[in-house]
Amino acid sequence: MSFKKLGLSALAATAILASLPAQAHFQLAYSPEVNLQQSGDLPLKLVFWHPFENGHVMDMETPQAVYAINRGKKIDLMGSLKPISFQGSENAGAAFEATLPVKRSGDYVVVVEPAPYFEASEDIFIQQITKSYFNRSEVPTDWMEPQGLKTEIIPLNRPTNIVAGSTFSGKVLSDGKPLAGAEIEIEYMAAEPDMENNRALEATASPLPGGSLVAVTDANGTFTFGVPKAGFWGFAALGTGPDKVHEGKELSQDAVIWVRAYAMD
Repeated sequence: MSFKKLGLSALAATAILASLPAQAHFQLAYSPEVNLQQSGDLPLKLVFWHPFENGHVMDMETPQAVYAINRGKKIDLMGSLKPISFQGSENAGAAFEATLPVKRSGDYVVVVEPAPYFEASEDIFIQQITKSYFNRSEVPTDWMEPQGLKTEIIPLNRPTNIVAGSTFSGKVLSDGKPLAGAEIEIEYMAAEPDMENNRALEATASPLPGGSLVAVTDANGTFTFGVPKAGFWGFAALGTGPDKVHEGKELSQDAVIWVRAYAMD
């Protein structure tokens, strides 16, 4: 896939526009509130979707693993999984809901390891290993730590309170090692899930001309993106996992991270 680099410093890659399709696949692990004050059960929606333009919903199979990390301890969420149908603007697709028990203060790093999805139009499988972040009581505990995934993005800014108009930086790891030259697709969640009705809300923004927003990592595996708007932003490091084949076909094993940006009053 060709693209023109607009800037790549020794510290980070600058976001660029690429000649990619407007629709980008993004795995979600979503709940509308990421900064929590009270204990309790937090509902999650797991949807494989195009959330920028409220596009096509892909059918998810049962994930291979869903869990959270709090204070270094793993909380298995597979027992809370329930299949749902999620309605986008174009179609309804198979998705899941789960429940995160929030008890102690600190960060809760939710990890979804989905089953590979076959994209017939490209004749490839896609597996987006996804992390979303929640925090109780503003106590930092886990957000800056790698989770030992086959591929993942480590946030270099606290992912639950990015300031709109500032920047977000991340480091891409493949098998635990920083990966230079990784391509990062960037997605704004313009249409957020309606938690009550399992459908998409109206999109609050439209994709930009020129295709997907893209950054590339520098020699240290890091990238930086200027966050222009409050809301949820997703970053997908494409094909950065060590697994390249599934059921005899090409596999794009991607690392996905979601962060939350807020506008300053």
